[in-house]
Amino acid sequence: MIKLIYLLWPRQSMEPADRRVTLLEHCAPKLLDTGARGLLMNIDDDLATAPSPTPTTKFTNPFSAEVSLWIDDLNARSALEVILIEAGFDIAGYRVREHVYTDYGGNPHGAPRDWPDGERSPYVISVTPLERPKRIPKDRWMRHWFNRQGPMSEQMQPRARYVRNVVDEVLTPGAVPYEGIVEESWPSERHMKNPFLFYGARNRFEVLKNMAIMLQSVAAFLPIWKLTSVTMSEYFVRSPRA
Repeated sequence: MIKLIYLLWPRQSMEPADRRVTLLEHCAPKLLDTGARGLLMNIDDDLATAPSPTPTTKFTNPFSAEVSLWIDDLNARSALEVILIEAGFDIAGYRVREHVYTDYGGNPHGAPRDWPDGERSPYVISVTPLERPKRIPKDRWMRHWFNRQGPMSEQMQPRARYVRNVVDEVLTPGAVPYEGIVEESWPSERHMKNPFLFYGARNRFEVLKNMAIMLQSVAAFLPIWKLTSVTMSEYFVRSPRA
């Protein structure tokens, strides 16, 4: 199957609860009826109250939702995009290759998934698009992401699930040419608010040391001043491999 990711921005003011209702109750059934084999919706809704792990700057434009679709035929995407656009969203679309580094139950930070499709995940999700600086060749950039940043952060931080989506094609006009989109699941809000938990540290010295390690690694392959990470609720509307 082909995986598509769409980042969404409401064209007009939309309350967090309204985003949830619009996407889950109105868009999701239409997307499934129009050919989506799998559907995951991560939404910055009224139930997502944890702070973003990345500060917002004047260079960032936080999105309100990430919609992942699994389809059989890429030609079917235009009808799916219309559903999102007509629901009141501007969209940025990407064809991606999914690499699940750790799934639920794959480490001590989370249990195997036991909740049904359509139910909100008990975890806290952060979604972060990755933009490659032009000064860094793509092969070197990918090596740093996959061989340095991923393993280092997995060892340090209490993530229950870690998905790396490599962008193969930008689908929509005007979309930022991201090279990747990362989805991370955290056990609770406390794990994102408490620096000792977030950085896997036992004392203040380890907090500072691990923060420095993380900052050095991120700055080596990403423009930190443009980095956008949004905390969201996760809904597996239809698991792609169900």
